[in-house]
Amino acid sequence: MVAYVDDPARLGECRLSDGRLLGWAEWGPPDGVPVLLCPGAATSRWLGFGAGVVEALGVRLVSVDRPGLGASTPAPGRTFADFAGDVRQLALLRGLGPRPAVVGNSQGAPFALACAEAGVASAVAVVSGADEVAAPEFAPVLPADLRDLVERTAYDPAGAEEFFAGFSADAMWGMVMAGSPPCDLAVYREPGFAVAYRRALDEAFTQGAAGYARDTVLAMGRWPFALDRITVPVDLWYGERDTSHSPDNGALLATRVPGADRRVVPDAGGALLWTHAEAILTSLLEKAAAVR
Repeated sequence: MVAYVDDPARLGECRLSDGRLLGWAEWGPPDGVPVLLCPGAATSRWLGFGAGVVEALGVRLVSVDRPGLGASTPAPGRTFADFAGDVRQLALLRGLGPRPAVVGNSQGAPFALACAEAGVASAVAVVSGADEVAAPEFAPVLPADLRDLVERTAYDPAGAEEFFAGFSADAMWGMVMAGSPPCDLAVYREPGFAVAYRRALDEAFTQGAAGYARDTVLAMGRWPFALDRITVPVDLWYGERDTSHSPDNGALLATRVPGADRRVVPDAGGALLWTHAEAILTSLLEKAAAVR
């Protein structure tokens, strides 16, 4: 049986300069090459990836709870720049070096790219990344319900944030199960993965849904950082059958990030982080090493 995830080897919180706590989880050797994970929507630090792979590659995988999710103190009104600042502090406090390699999965993708633009990442892997759906190029091709949410977020961000704050762990699980292709459901319903995924969802909502709501408003609005100012290597990974993260599987995004390497995996969906962990990490480590 395939093991997609395993329990963290280490768990903890760091106290930031303003007194907030930032929760983290780690896998792999403590002296391994640091790789920071920005998790997907409404999941906590508990859901890692690359079971067995991180150890074999010598990776110290560090997953972080964004403010308001899991063990991290809420920060109402936070921005992408604020998160990049949190990562800069976390990297110093946990001895990750000034610019760890960063993975952004699903809704974690724009947060990873914000770290790259802010100069706190040596290389980035966007995996099944949430795209900038508010970009005008996407307006004609968005499904009606998504287009309505994008427009609502644009003209009434506070109201949209209040709407998203009505979500729950159960609602997120149901939405993922209902909107995923069979190739992804085979991963999500694998018993070990399902337990880990539900635990991560439940922990993410322990302080309520405000953290998820803030993430979603940030991700669904126009991204305020300049993609064309990113100077570190960026891999964009999408599954050919993934219809929920990017309207064009990252094609437009690849043109906006200088030198981005876009990879569309045939016959795969949005679960690439778990089904293709070795390839993702191997490429990321090579690119991070090349710029050090």
